[in-house]
Amino acid sequence: MSWHVAAVNLDNLGDLPKRCRSCVFWELAPHLAKQAEEFGTTDLEKEAWVSEILLEWGSCGKIVYVRGAPAGYVMYAPPSAVPRATEMPTGPVSADAVLLTTLQVMPEYAGEGLGRMLAQSVVKDLTRRGVKAVEAFGEARPGSEPGCIIPADFLRSVGFKTVRPHPRWPRLRMELRSGITWKEDVEHALEQLLGTVTIPMQAAAPVGQPGYRVPTPAGARVRAI
Repeated sequence: MSWHVAAVNLDNLGDLPKRCRSCVFWELAPHLAKQAEEFGTTDLEKEAWVSEILLEWGSCGKIVYVRGAPAGYVMYAPPSAVPRATEMPTGPVSADAVLLTTLQVMPEYAGEGLGRMLAQSVVKDLTRRGVKAVEAFGEARPGSEPGCIIPADFLRSVGFKTVRPHPRWPRLRMELRSGITWKEDVEHALEQLLGTVTIPMQAAAPVGQPGYRVPTPAGARVRAI
């Protein structure tokens, strides 16, 4: 499986799923989001929000591509830039934390470990930037369709701990002080992903020439991380 992760920017924002590209659930206060929906300007509002965060704070999202096609994405930002966070019953987000707002993997790529990889890419980015913690509002009762709030069970599975319980929207947190440990975990997870995904046989190409690929270990198989 050929994949790569890219930072979200204005050039690739359109690679988000159509519904997510025009969703401003987190980016605008509820009354402003409703107005944007009525006037049909949600796409413009989303783009303006991303542009402002990039200019004032820096990278605020990642997109993972598989064989050149967008397969999943994650978004995060300072809580002061996320109006919806103040409306959540388990808020506010801690002052020393960045808020992880949304993480989704396309249904056709479910079970490939991409969700965990996206979460770890956020941790690696924020650790390098000196952030102390990342928090998220979890969805304790996720539906069959992906939503704007990350399932709480998934957050726990990648290392988040509940800091404020709630029957529907608990707030969870991950400390980032152990950056070295997380760096090793990220590298180990990526090695597992690369080493257990079957790569189709291709015609051999000379080393160093276009098309050359490192041989896949015998017996490689797909396994979710």
